[in-house]
This record gives sequence, structure tokens and C-alpha cells, in this order.
Amino acid sequence: MAARRDFYQVLGVDRNADADEIQRAYRKLVRAHHPDVNKDPGAEDRFKEISEAYAVLSDPETRRRYDAFGHDFRQVPPDVKPEDWARARAGAGARAGGGTRRSDRSEDFGFVEGIDIDLEDLLGGMFGGGGRRRWGPMPGADQETELTLTVEEAYHGGRRALTLPGGRRLDVTIPAGVTNGQRIRLAGQGGHGSEGAMPGDLYLIVRIADHPRYRVEGRDIHTSLPLTPWEAALGSTVAIDTPGGEAKLKVPPGTSTGRRLRLRGRGMPNPRGTAGDLFAEVQIIVPARLTDEERRLFEQLAAASHFDPRRRS
Repeated sequence: MAARRDFYQVLGVDRNADADEIQRAYRKLVRAHHPDVNKDPGAEDRFKEISEAYAVLSDPETRRRYDAFGHDFRQVPPDVKPEDWARARAGAGARAGGGTRRSDRSEDFGFVEGIDIDLEDLLGGMFGGGGRRRWGPMPGADQETELTLTVEEAYHGGRRALTLPGGRRLDVTIPAGVTNGQRIRLAGQGGHGSEGAMPGDLYLIVRIADHPRYRVEGRDIHTSLPLTPWEAALGSTVAIDTPGGEAKLKVPPGTSTGRRLRLRGRGMPNPRGTAGDLFAEVQIIVPARLTDEERRLFEQLAAASHFDPRRRS
């Protein structure tokens, strides 16, 4: 099994990068690797990798645990010290035999990928115990699964029935305004604890499905805006569909194809701050078939106008 890449390497940032640097790197990579924009066969997997890395490193607590335990951070009990975990993992790797692939974090902590380790044996070895030992109640491990939503579901939130691996069913509440890669925590719905200990948590990793009309980047929503030649030339106010319902958009006179018009605050809602924006990209559409009157008026316009879009000013 190939080693997972270090999340800092995925985003191309230094391990000491601050929150703003991490966010800027994420936004740049998302624009470049979004499957709607990048048609490379590996773009979708790369996009998911970028989203997961950002979800972990943008949260101070998960980043702290990731820095301490690497990709094992969701499985490590909260009271285990990083140095004890590193020694136990290294010892388990040695027992499994040399030649195993060391992970991208091996230089720091001696983690070993691809080894099946019994957690009870692992913790028993931390303190010199021989063989299998019992250490009392152990909290359950955190788990995660993907949750695919439509743009409308992510925008409005609401109740959702989930079938988890293994057939377990849950009814969960989706907060309004969740974004791609965001993690929703379901406390106590993860792995079972031993000897009556608390269960772990379940994390739902949000994936927003492709949409025929909208493209979501962070909290901003992008869509196209078809206009008639006269609406674009003369200016107008037109109705436009958004995930939150119909909105009115003012089109300035002299608008050309490709111009982006912004509706502030009409992107994805944000319960903790400013909502995203909606960007409408203009597409000027001409009638496929002209009536006799339309043809006459266009011919009059062609005769009267000296405008030449191919002539450099």
C-alpha cells in the first residue's frame, strides 16, 4: 500500500505556516484541480486529497494531533504521548520484519505504514509488558466516512438518513452552508470503547457533487448568465436562479460575454461569519432563427453601427 502524502506537502506549505498561508494555498490548489476545471483523470483524487489536508490543517486541534501523530492521529487515544506512540510503532515495525515502507512522517516519529497492529499489544509494549496485557477501559477510535451532498443540500442543510459501512443507519442533521471537505462531527458514533469506555466520534467528510448549473469554490458559487444582445448592450435587470431562490441582478450597459457579475452574500451561507458571493458569467445568446421583423431590425442596426469588435482601439 502506497504511503499517504504528508498534508503539508499536499498543500505545498511549510510546517510552520499560519492559518492564512494554509487558506491561500488551499484556494489556489482548489481552483487548479477542481474536476469541473481540470479534466486530467487524476484531478478528482487530487482534489479530494487537497480537501482532506485542508480540513485537518485548518482546525487547530486536529492540526496539533496530526503534528504529534501523523496520519494515525484519529486512532490514537487522547492520553497517549507522542514519544510513547512512536516507540511502540517502531517496535511493532521491527517485530513485523525489516523492509516495510516507512511513512512520510518516519523522519520525525518512526511511524511504519502497512502493518496490522493490535492496539492492545501496542499499548502493552509501551511500558515493557510482555505479550498481551489488559490496561483497563480504552476509548473507542474515531472513524470517518464521506457524505455526498447536492449544492442545494449543502446550502440549506437539513435532516439526512445515512447508511454506514456495516449497515448501521443514522439520521443526522446537516448544518446549512457546509463546504467541500468540511468535517461534521457526530459525537459518540465512532468505534466502541472497551470495558464500558466512551465510544469514539464519527466524522462525516462533506463532498459536494457536480451540478449542471452551479460550481462551488469555498463559499462562492459560480454560474452562467445567458443574455440577449439588447439586454447586454442596453443594460437591464434580470432574474437569476440561485440555490437560495430567485434573485435580481443588474446588468450594466455595454456588458460583453465573459464578464463576471457579482451578487454579494448570495453564495453559500456561513453560520459563523460572512456568506460567500455568487458570480454570474455572462453569455450573450442570439436567436437561432430570426423572424422577418427581427432580421429587418438587425439589418438596420448593422447598417447604422460603426462598431467593429475585431478592430483594436
